[in-house]
Amino acid sequence: MQAYVEGDVAAFQRLFEALAPAVHAFFSRSVGDRAIVDDLTQTTFLKLHGARRQWRRGERLRPWVFSIAAHVRSDWLRREGRLATEPVDDEHLAAPVLTGDATVELGLKERNERIRAAVDSLAEAQRVVVHLHRFEGLGFAEIGRILGISEGAAKLRAFRAYQILRERLADLAEEPT
Repeated sequence: MQAYVEGDVAAFQRLFEALAPAVHAFFSRSVGDRAIVDDLTQTTFLKLHGARRQWRRGERLRPWVFSIAAHVRSDWLRREGRLATEPVDDEHLAAPVLTGDATVELGLKERNERIRAAVDSLAEAQRVVVHLHRFEGLGFAEIGRILGISEGAAKLRAFRAYQILRERLADLAEEPT
């Protein structure tokens, strides 16, 4: 990012290649239409470009970019006047492990589909926190800053979301691995 701020145009391409898949997955959790997800991802990087001089050297880039993405998402939801709930294929959820046994692969695929559906069925506020925590590896303080809530509120949303997921997927935990 520092190179881009200092005028290295090629650095933007490297930033985009490194961060776009994660930003795209973030929007996929909220938006059912792939074309809209693509547009929101592009908007995020246009805003990153416009705000590049506001980034401070030494600041963690990933939370800063997700903060921009969260604002883009909020603006879109406000414009739409609704919460998108249509599930989208999400490559960041665990993919089935390929084995020689088709039965095992089918079982893993069904399990992953159930997990994906359970996450998609969470309330929007919980789903976003789970995505940022579980799939992006961000801490609750960072999530709170990104979403404009306290760290405690982020933790509470995650706690409730994970509790719901444990209840909805309890039978999966009982299955032998």
